[in-house]
Amino acid sequence: MCPDENSFQPLQFLLLVGVLVASALLLAQCLRWHCPRWLVGTCQKPGDTEDPVPQATPLPENEPSSQCPPATLPEMAAFYQELNTPTQGQTVIRQLMHKLLVYSAREVDHRGGCLILQDTGISLLIPPGAVAVGRQERVSLVLVWDLSDAPSLSRAQALVSPVVACGPHGASFLKPCTLTFKHCAQQPRYACTYSSNTTLLDVKAWRPMGRPGAYTSLDECRIHLSHFSLYTCVLEAPSGREARKWLQLAVFCSPLAPGQSHLQLRVYFLNNTPCALQWAMTNEQPHGGRLRGPCQLFDFTGARGDQCLKLKYISEGWENVDDSSCQLVPHLHIWHGKCPFRSFCFRKKGTSESEDYSALTNEIIVTMHTFQDGLETKYMEILRFQASEEESWAAPPPVSQPLPCNRLPPELFEQLQMLLEPNSITGNDWRRLASHLGLCGMKIRFLSCQRSPAAAILELFQEQNGSLQELHYLMTVMERLDCASAIQSYLSRTQSPVLARGPAVENQGMELDEKL
Repeated sequence: MCPDENSFQPLQFLLLVGVLVASALLLAQCLRWHCPRWLVGTCQKPGDTEDPVPQATPLPENEPSSQCPPATLPEMAAFYQELNTPTQGQTVIRQLMHKLLVYSAREVDHRGGCLILQDTGISLLIPPGAVAVGRQERVSLVLVWDLSDAPSLSRAQALVSPVVACGPHGASFLKPCTLTFKHCAQQPRYACTYSSNTTLLDVKAWRPMGRPGAYTSLDECRIHLSHFSLYTCVLEAPSGREARKWLQLAVFCSPLAPGQSHLQLRVYFLNNTPCALQWAMTNEQPHGGRLRGPCQLFDFTGARGDQCLKLKYISEGWENVDDSSCQLVPHLHIWHGKCPFRSFCFRKKGTSESEDYSALTNEIIVTMHTFQDGLETKYMEILRFQASEEESWAAPPPVSQPLPCNRLPPELFEQLQMLLEPNSITGNDWRRLASHLGLCGMKIRFLSCQRSPAAAILELFQEQNGSLQELHYLMTVMERLDCASAIQSYLSRTQSPVLARGPAVENQGMELDEKL
């Protein structure tokens, strides 16, 4: 072999290898660009940033697979707009975004204002000077009846108050505002206020507030707010101490109409707060259930077992439909404030058609015992229930609709304001009217800081849909004959006679005419 031929062999070999490598790279690039998606699981086009889809995480056992879809931005905007729309002094109960809410809203200026949720023991006080002069702020007070918004509690913790929201979330004022609501802890020193610095539709993040700014009295929580958010109260006893709270036992039943063969009785185990009872009454409305008799208090402890409800006596002519005469309520359902209830169903016995026997079944009397498991011999409450056939129960009571706000005529408003404004030595002025309208001492002291307390209390009377006839009656009862005369003169000019309220009021009206 000649030397020239041997010198070209390495060069040809390198050239051949280079061509093969370049061809392989070109083929790989073509496959990457144009291969079908089903061919290679990781095949993507250049610039494609799509991440691989992870496998779905299996749902926990016994958990429903369907969930409420997340709220859209327009839905959330409509939700908060509804909550912050002034309610003209009314307390509104409405379901919004799958939440049952009780709320009131109003506009507040530099003079301050007060929001009260009727029959719940919840109020929000915005003091004078909290809003800058020349500005108006919309504020709302919301009672949350959605139990899923309450804090997640341990076995040692108990929910002893409602969940309350002040809105709009995050709003701050020049002076602290005061939120007041009821609790049912037996040891107020163990009650701790919690806050969640989130909106109503966000996932809650509950944290203890600490003592500064939060005060707990015998049955009330009072919080000085630097900004608006969500609040509640939790009972937390120290290690080795027994925590207790007060329950109210409320008995409801549907009407016992003539000829009715069955009757259902429901017993609610509620926190001893006004709003818990209002929740039960609202829950009973669709079924026509009525509260039968006053609620009974029960001393419930966190260190004991489940609650037992035992049927002890049923009047002759009736029998228990249920298989058992004793029902249990899980301890944590009550301890964590879930508002549980248990029911018994009774029916008339059909063994006799005699008139005497029929008379017996026109009325039902039931006696029940309730106690915590293991404490029957130490502490027990006796519940007695009685119902009879009433024709008026045949139809459920009509649902009352909120009436439009009554406005006092401007000239009469100013006249009453001038008459009630000066403070009387006996207190028979605007303060007496405030007491008749159900305001407590703290709210009366707040009104005294207003520029015109008399005007403020008259505006409150208007917001409660009070009529001129009712105001005339109140002034007569207060023996403010000058104010009553001013109202009567206006009614006489407009040909609207004062409505009498029985003999006592008629006599008062006659006495008024004689003195005038």
